[in-house]
Amino acid sequence: MKALVLEEFKKPLVVREMPDPECSPDGVVLKVEANGVCRSDWHAWQGDWDWIGIKLPLPHVLGHEFTGVIEEVGKNVKNFKQGDRVIVPFTLGDGTCPYCQSGHHNICENIQMPGFSTWGGYGRFTHVPNADTNLIILPENISFVEAAGMGCRFMTAFHGITDQAGVRPGEWVAVHGCGGVGLSAVQIATALGANVIAVDIGEDKLEFSKRLGAVATVNAKTQNVPEAIREITKGGAHVSIDALGIAQTCQASVNSLRKRGRHLQIGLTTREEQGMIPLPIDIIVQKEIQIVGSLGMQPSRYPYMLEMVEKGKLRPGSLVTQTISLEEVPRIFTEMDSFQNLGVTVVDKWEVKQPVK
Repeated sequence: MKALVLEEFKKPLVVREMPDPECSPDGVVLKVEANGVCRSDWHAWQGDWDWIGIKLPLPHVLGHEFTGVIEEVGKNVKNFKQGDRVIVPFTLGDGTCPYCQSGHHNICENIQMPGFSTWGGYGRFTHVPNADTNLIILPENISFVEAAGMGCRFMTAFHGITDQAGVRPGEWVAVHGCGGVGLSAVQIATALGANVIAVDIGEDKLEFSKRLGAVATVNAKTQNVPEAIREITKGGAHVSIDALGIAQTCQASVNSLRKRGRHLQIGLTTREEQGMIPLPIDIIVQKEIQIVGSLGMQPSRYPYMLEMVEKGKLRPGSLVTQTISLEEVPRIFTEMDSFQNLGVTVVDKWEVKQPVK
């Protein structure tokens, strides 16, 4: 199959022929129709996250925001057939551990993450294990490009906002970092009736946030973020989200909360922090601030999100700013070095101009 391959960390990915995936008895082989280019891919390309146990064997095929059509079905799969349009969570459960059995497949004891644990969506075909446990049918009226835009960032924001932080109508929600997951959070919290404040250092991202429903913006390059948010909200945000995962955004998020506020941590850290960010513990105690983490989303929650998309209450397609070919992905990674990207980029073109190795 044709795939975009990581051969060496921090070096340009290359398009080459790779072996087709084999289908396990409980899995399916998927023909990938669209795959989002996520900052998590950039982290893996950088060689990050070994401090949380992610070590990629090389060569490797990245990509975890993919959707497509089932090409082959394992003999034990009961709920899916060849030709089904599906969307794939980026956290896959085994269905048997205590967390899966209680409905939390996204934190399975034996979690697999396509594009990290196994080859992912930068190949024309990929294998998805435990299909009956993990796959979700993609409604016919949702395009593959829009579905890829939901693949990681959007559904992660949905689970974090609705389930983990429990955002309610009328609350003030501050979103720190307006990349793909941050912009998703802006749209989702707005759809739930919250008043959203977008925080970033890029005016283009802040303007984009306004189009998605943000009622106010704060430029972290020129403003004191906690002070600005406390002034806008007359006391502080009810919910504040770190959608980036660096010390600046995490600390600003916690410091911008009102008493009994909820800090939602979605962004994972970079090599500079390696998972360790100092926080104002005394303020957390005095204000009774809650700190909540969020990872991916379990399959049982997808129908609620997809129904909101079908009814037009959520518009993940509006976050997609460009669609590209497979061989253009390295350019997007380079732009991510300096946070140049705006919105969500999706691969939906598989023809390449350069000769395939």
